[in-house]
Amino acid sequence: MTPAALARPRRPGGGALTLATLAAGQVAMAVVTLQAEYASFVRPPNLAVAVDVAAGILSLVLLPLVRRAPVRLALLQSLLVTVSAAATPAAGTAELWVAQRRRLPVAVAVGCAGVLGHVVRASWRPVPDRPLGLWVLVIVVSYAALVGWGAQTQARRALLSSLRDRARRAEQEQAHRIDEARRGERTRIAREMHDVLAHRLTLLAAYAGALEFRPDAPPEELARASGVVRAGAHEALEELREVIGLLRDDPGADGAERDRPQPTLADLPRLLDETRAAGTPVALRDRLGPAAAEVPDGAGRTVHRVVQEALTNARKHASGRPVTVLLAGRPGKRLLVVVTNPVSGAAAEPVPGSGTGLVGLRERVALAGGSLDTRTGGGDFRLWVVLPWPR
Repeated sequence: MTPAALARPRRPGGGALTLATLAAGQVAMAVVTLQAEYASFVRPPNLAVAVDVAAGILSLVLLPLVRRAPVRLALLQSLLVTVSAAATPAAGTAELWVAQRRRLPVAVAVGCAGVLGHVVRASWRPVPDRPLGLWVLVIVVSYAALVGWGAQTQARRALLSSLRDRARRAEQEQAHRIDEARRGERTRIAREMHDVLAHRLTLLAAYAGALEFRPDAPPEELARASGVVRAGAHEALEELREVIGLLRDDPGADGAERDRPQPTLADLPRLLDETRAAGTPVALRDRLGPAAAEVPDGAGRTVHRVVQEALTNARKHASGRPVTVLLAGRPGKRLLVVVTNPVSGAAAEPVPGSGTGLVGLRERVALAGGSLDTRTGGGDFRLWVVLPWPR
């Protein structure tokens, strides 16, 4: 239930119609009460009737002020009740107003004042054929009903207010959860774009640098290098299209393309071959053996991204220098990935966004339940990643 559903719209003119209806009802009840009061008298005293009518009219005139000072107005109505039966409807209305808007002890105190006013009037001007005890009981029950009605109205208002607050908080929490999910998805997509494009762009930078470094190379070699650059650019566009597909809301026409399998450990040799073709020597020390086939897809995907980012950093900061990739571990223990490259060497042209890869990689490894550490020593930079490998 939303706050809008809890709030009912008011019809135009409804307030004026309600006020007119209440006024007519008050006058009608005052007339009926006055007739009932003097019906048992053979000859009603003229002075008492005149005072009764005047006090009743005064109670009706003062009744609209109950909105400004409900307690004082209700006490004044109780005072008018001591001399006028016609003031009874206005006094009851004032009591109900107080009971609906003030604390229960205040409403009970005002109700007692109203009962006392009726008892005083019945004492100094008894009505023939009307037992005083029964009359007092009727008045007490009537005022108790008004107090209970007011308390129930307050409880209902408090419940509606609580429901509105809960609905508002639920909407805010839902919006916050959606915003958090959206930010998390954007971060994931940004990390995926970095992992994919940084690798491809550094490969293209290495190829282009080779072309620039050897402008006098034989035409066959230039053609081969240009073909590699073209193929790398094509693959970069394909992978970028795949990542951008994640941003689409409609899972329709291009759903098959977005569902393309993600790289795993089995795709690692192809990644190393691409890096070698770009001029970076890479040595793979695979100590997994046949157990490599048992590496879970999630862990294998993380290993691929780790090596991909490490090779990208090596091309940025130690272009052309040898890189060593070590894979070790066994099921039920852990999966270890160590990538080592020299910290010196001719650096390639810096790629915009450098420095964000390791941050995203650390988050990726943490989400996989592993840990990442970087170490520098002996002129080498080492990237250590430990991942869980359940049996």
